[in-house]
Amino acid sequence: MPERERKGIVIAGLAGGSGKSVVSVGLTAALTRAGRRVVPFKKGPDYIDAGWLKLAAGHHCYNLDPYLMDEEVIRHSFGTHSLGAEFAIVEGNRGLYDGVNAEGGFSTAELALVLDIPILLVVNCTKTTRTVAAMVLGCLKLDERVNIQGVVLNQIGTDRHRSIVTQAVETYTGLPVLGSVPRMKRDIFPMRHLGVTPHQEYEGSGAAIDFLASTMAEHLDIARIEQIMGPLGDSVTSLKNASKKDDTADTARLRVGVFMDAAFQFYYSENLEALERLGVELIMINALTAKSLPALDGLYIGGGFPETNAAELAANAEFRQSVKRAAQSGLPIYAECGGLIYLGESIVLEGREFSLAGVFPIRFGMSQRPQAHGYSVFSVESENPFYARGVTVKGHEFRYSTVLEWKGKPEQLVLQMSRGQGFMSGRDGLTMNNVLALYTHVHAEGTPQWAPGFIDRCRQVKTMKNGYRDEGE
Repeated sequence: MPERERKGIVIAGLAGGSGKSVVSVGLTAALTRAGRRVVPFKKGPDYIDAGWLKLAAGHHCYNLDPYLMDEEVIRHSFGTHSLGAEFAIVEGNRGLYDGVNAEGGFSTAELALVLDIPILLVVNCTKTTRTVAAMVLGCLKLDERVNIQGVVLNQIGTDRHRSIVTQAVETYTGLPVLGSVPRMKRDIFPMRHLGVTPHQEYEGSGAAIDFLASTMAEHLDIARIEQIMGPLGDSVTSLKNASKKDDTADTARLRVGVFMDAAFQFYYSENLEALERLGVELIMINALTAKSLPALDGLYIGGGFPETNAAELAANAEFRQSVKRAAQSGLPIYAECGGLIYLGESIVLEGREFSLAGVFPIRFGMSQRPQAHGYSVFSVESENPFYARGVTVKGHEFRYSTVLEWKGKPEQLVLQMSRGQGFMSGRDGLTMNNVLALYTHVHAEGTPQWAPGFIDRCRQVKTMKNGYRDEGE
């Protein structure tokens, strides 16, 4: 049987809430359940949608971000990760042309042009009919380089509604309508303060994926969607600074712990893979249930929702104490956002105070409004375990947490923010021994210094101390 041509498509919307996640996850699940090999991608700094796409595909989802990554890096990442795929499905973010400025910089449209693959446009048709055609036509005309090849109608109420909108779109735009998704009677993805609930915390996640797969198989013309996808080609561009597998991996294998549970699940697949390429064995740790840290050479605590799991984290006192002992003894620890919170003294929620690891003397709280939301940039001003002085790093922040009390001084924070909020007073990056904790999230392919800097310190400490072993009671 001849090998199928590898193809790809970007699924975009007119705005957030258009239904592109429903279509992206559902189409990925439907094709996967039909025995097709799909590699999903998510545009932008997003962990939660990427997690649902990963669940739908049964393997890693990767993030492509034109702000964090230059075009060469994006093409290399897309080409490398889609090599084993029949289909590469890229979910956009926000509206098709929405970017950081009026010119649409770093938008989904710009990403589609970099990848040179077509777009399937998802439109929320709630309380509208012929106007949908006008909106789609506007997208076609705003930038005629952008290759929109089809439309999916979402939130369709009746057969008459579907018929009118379909006829209007196809008549006035010339684009085919390749599916119409009916109005759902329930939320497929449960919502809360940061948006969609991560699949790790939703007991009905498997049933939701099954429902979306069957819904898209019924309401999308999947055969025609396959036809409009663009060829991916056979070549993968080389990348000068792409990290390669460490030749010392077999003789100097490092053990790096990663908190992976309901409280901590914000990790880019690329970050974990970058560590593995540098000779690391990743040890997944459940901070809610583990009794103590295992033997490790380093610890990576990503973001997540420590605030929604505060009671369980606080109750696991023995584990919290083992983390504090590890930090005090010099274990290299890199902590982002939720990881930073966990290393604090406590978090106050609705008048109750919950104890945390106590590495840093910080009391956190939670606000009803986002305290930081968007891209960030910091420069490294002071000595720290992982970044060289003078390095400038692009990242992103999204948090509702607040700093209620910290007795340190801003100059003790090693990172200067030129964009974004950071921890306090336009600065980020708390250090203690070999710990660096910050609110900023980084992407390993956009920040090639991150993984080598972290692992170099892990190797140095391993050489000096022969790794960390918890000697607590």
